[in-house]
Amino acid sequence: MKPFQIIFNPTSAAELARMPKELQLQILGGFRGLPQQVMSTEMDEFGKLERGGRTLHRFRIGDYRVYFERHELGLVVHRILSRHTLRDFWYRSGLKTGEDAALQENPKFWELIESARSVKP
Repeated sequence: MKPFQIIFNPTSAAELARMPKELQLQILGGFRGLPQQVMSTEMDEFGKLERGGRTLHRFRIGDYRVYFERHELGLVVHRILSRHTLRDFWYRSGLKTGEDAALQENPKFWELIESARSVKP
């Protein structure tokens, strides 16, 4: 079987590190079973956001949203955001539609995702 890696970029790793240890364990526990789901061709159970040929997926763990994309080694986690953070984000952005559709069309969300690439560890 091909090895499967869950890669946290520096931003998502920092978001996880700021959480209390019990919450970190809860979040990491939410990744159980994820390799099998991601390796399958069907990813309908995850939220899907597309822009410019790029596809991000979202899944929920308690009050948190994990945004990730497939990678040749497994997946890359871009952000781990509190539900309350997203609610604040939607309020400030004036979003009125469904979560994935609204985020997919909002350039500020993609800036949030892209900002993780420029962070140095």
